[in-house]
Amino acid sequence: LEKYARVQKIGEGSFGKAILVESTEDGRQYVIKEINISMSSKEREESRREVAVLANMKHPNIVQYRESFEENGSLYIVMDYCEGGDLFKRINAQKGILFQEDQILDWFVQICLALKHVHDRKILHRDIKSQNIFLTKDGTVQLGDFGIARVLNSTVELARTCIGTPYYLSPEICENKPYNNKSDIWALGCVLYEMRTLKHAFEAGNMKNLVLKIISGSFPPVSLHYSYDLRSLLSQLFKRNPRDRPSVNSILEKGFIAKCIEKFLSPQLIAEEFCLKTFSKFGRFIFPSAPTGTPFCPTVDNNYFYDLIHIY
Repeated sequence: LEKYARVQKIGEGSFGKAILVESTEDGRQYVIKEINISMSSKEREESRREVAVLANMKHPNIVQYRESFEENGSLYIVMDYCEGGDLFKRINAQKGILFQEDQILDWFVQICLALKHVHDRKILHRDIKSQNIFLTKDGTVQLGDFGIARVLNSTVELARTCIGTPYYLSPEICENKPYNNKSDIWALGCVLYEMRTLKHAFEAGNMKNLVLKIISGSFPPVSLHYSYDLRSLLSQLFKRNPRDRPSVNSILEKGFIAKCIEKFLSPQLIAEEFCLKTFSKFGRFIFPSAPTGTPFCPTVDNNYFYDLIHIY
């Protein structure tokens, strides 16, 4: 810890606390997540698993992991600091003035690109919410806080743990049914709704009524001010049956979404993240050959583990 000077505590949760620090080596600010691992071997293992997940996440729309170390019974994870704050604060700062559709689309596409990177590696984020979506100084969106991320050890493994923030819980989690990455898609819908209305899609005075609202899928309609494409997409993300929700790959193939991708990823990164055939129908990303050393199609098939059989 000697190479980091503490600035201030910026957050605290069940997994530990987050501290803003300044590096004595490069003068940059970072966030250190301090996690107490002296409690049990299970907690230690979960914390180390988080580090392994974070270390493998290298993407412009994911908060960058820098290093980790253990000291005095705590695990310290060093991450880049996003000076622009989180999306939740940005939404609240609007004070009721709706965002322009172009702004919503820019943010949403970047969130989807981050989630694609996560899901293609067989990982569930499990806590997608506006507080875990950050903005850098230049306005780039970065998905963060993989504190309860779960790596799917096999394509038929379904996570059953009821975990996540209540407003963003999917119907299957509320009903204690098996779920997979389609619960992340539901939470993505909750974030999209929040960006469009500045409110949560599902709100109630207590947990019981909140769960009933989520299970029934009843939410106030969004403004007709926004395009049909965006309104139609939201209804797809909020499908009651997880099998009916689109995968993040399917979302990114939609014409009005796909045409925005080149604003946020370089041609080489597009080639790395996507099968080239994905974009051929849009006539935008044509590569005579993939960049040297780049796998032709490193991602999984679009239907990969999205269509797992749900045992209801």
